[in-house]
Amino acid sequence: MAIPSPTLIYNGLAGACLLLGLGLVAAAWRRPSRRQRGLRTLAGALAAAALWLAAYPPRRAVPAARAEAIVLTPGYQPDTLAQLRRQLGAGTPVWRYAGAPGPAGARPLGSLLALAEQRPALRRVHVLGQGLPAAALPQLGALAVQTHVAPAFLGFATATWPQLVRLGEPLLVEGTAATPAGAPAWVSLRADGAGRDSVRVPAGGGPFRLRYQPKAAGLARYQLVLRQAGHAAWAEPVPLEVAAALHPPVLLLSAAPSFEFKFLKNHLAGQPRAVAVRTGVSRGLTQTEFLNQPAQALDRLTPALLARYAVVVADAGTLASLSAAESQALRGALQAGHLGLVLLADAAPLPAATPARADFAVVPRPAAAVPQLLTWPDAPAAVRAPLPATLRPGTALQPLVQGPGAALVAAKRRFGLGAVVVSVVPETFRWALQGQDAVYASFWNRLLAAATPAAPTAATWRVATAWPKAQEATVLQLETGAFPTAPPTVHALAGGPSVALPLRQDPRLPEWSTAVFWPAAAGWHQVQGPGKTSFAFYVFGPDDWQGPAARQRQLAAAQRANAAPAAAPTTANEVRESWPAGWFFCLFLLAAGYLWLEEKL
Repeated sequence: MAIPSPTLIYNGLAGACLLLGLGLVAAAWRRPSRRQRGLRTLAGALAAAALWLAAYPPRRAVPAARAEAIVLTPGYQPDTLAQLRRQLGAGTPVWRYAGAPGPAGARPLGSLLALAEQRPALRRVHVLGQGLPAAALPQLGALAVQTHVAPAFLGFATATWPQLVRLGEPLLVEGTAATPAGAPAWVSLRADGAGRDSVRVPAGGGPFRLRYQPKAAGLARYQLVLRQAGHAAWAEPVPLEVAAALHPPVLLLSAAPSFEFKFLKNHLAGQPRAVAVRTGVSRGLTQTEFLNQPAQALDRLTPALLARYAVVVADAGTLASLSAAESQALRGALQAGHLGLVLLADAAPLPAATPARADFAVVPRPAAAVPQLLTWPDAPAAVRAPLPATLRPGTALQPLVQGPGAALVAAKRRFGLGAVVVSVVPETFRWALQGQDAVYASFWNRLLAAATPAAPTAATWRVATAWPKAQEATVLQLETGAFPTAPPTVHALAGGPSVALPLRQDPRLPEWSTAVFWPAAAGWHQVQGPGKTSFAFYVFGPDDWQGPAARQRQLAAAQRANAAPAAAPTTANEVRESWPAGWFFCLFLLAAGYLWLEEKL
């Protein structure tokens, strides 16, 4: 069937409107009653004319900046849009991006590339609302981007927490909350079906820090809740992996019997952990003890013996009595990254056999018997201990435990591929005698974790995207010695097909490879490969954690504005656009309604 041409439709509608107008005028003129004849005739003519103008409205000239465009994103303010259109001209094109609502005439924009393609003369883009994603800004090419201030964000602005926590270690969630002024708010951490910790933030918002120790291993999804005036105003997911605790074997070397090593032996054996103890009884005579492992010879430190342990805990007297061969074996294991050393020092200078001795300068303290306050991250409670000495700070030292005035009392230094930890805190067993078991465990876990060498892995994955979200590109990074022969796969743990991950090897660092993955839904995902390597990561929903996303958009826009050259000011030109057809249709309804009502009366 042939489609009528536009000209034929135009002529047909014009003829129909003309006949309608003549008919209405004639009918109004021929009515016997002369009352309101003029108004009836005018209404008939207006009805026909309005119907024609509604179909083909006239055009008018309006000011418009041809080199500029307005892009609306979710959260924009209509008043800001109205003010900007008055400034640039009512004819400036308006686009709706990312599902943002818009006024009549605003066109949807699926990709920013369409702006440059459809409007080659475009030089500047005005962005209203929450802003453009950082990954989408390069699509604008050399166009200048001017962002207009969005309403102040309310909710969780920032938050950080470790993605992996082992059993026995505390989970720390830190961040900043932004709340309306007028009343304080409470931030709480919900885990395992109940609230575990909470903190009060002042009116208008502020920082928060929450702590909880997970009870079971597995993939967990905790929740941060922000309450104000008794109502849960905002909630965000806190996903993390809780892994089983690592308890590598420890070798304890004591020059003489002491309560310090006795309590430490019992504490480590109860974790449970394989522990071997060599204690000097008299010159040339030692006593050995083994827990959670078979007995073996401990009379001499050899590479074969040290290879069975991950950490050696020794006092200064033991290191001073080592032979040259034993000292060399200890240094070799440390440099190879097979061993870590924890040295319990006193106020005397460290023995000459101490690895990295030059960086650990011991400074004696007066009034050593007076207990001093000790601090370290994740300390469960305030604790005091006498300090006979401190360690001189140095650029090579990493602080582990600090005393009054931020004085170093326990520090770590890399030695080859291993680590050396020196502590001058004496008699920590007294904490256990005083019932401060959590403090005692936290202190020693910190020292041993700092000295424990990293377990060798064939491949390591990490998520390079800060806040991976569904329907957005997620960059995964793989570190491996050899490029995989078969591509790894990824799948959603909630169900779904496995997707191959094509890897792109970094030409500068061949051990690094990256892959881009587009998750279809929120939730936990798992990567399999290469080999038996497995890695789990969480994908957030589109509405999760809008605060960090807004911050990323602001930083990306600011960096682009600083890097891009300033766009030349544009002058307002005129463009022709049609009058709103709704106005003429309303005129038609008024005229036709008058004719109908006048006849009934």
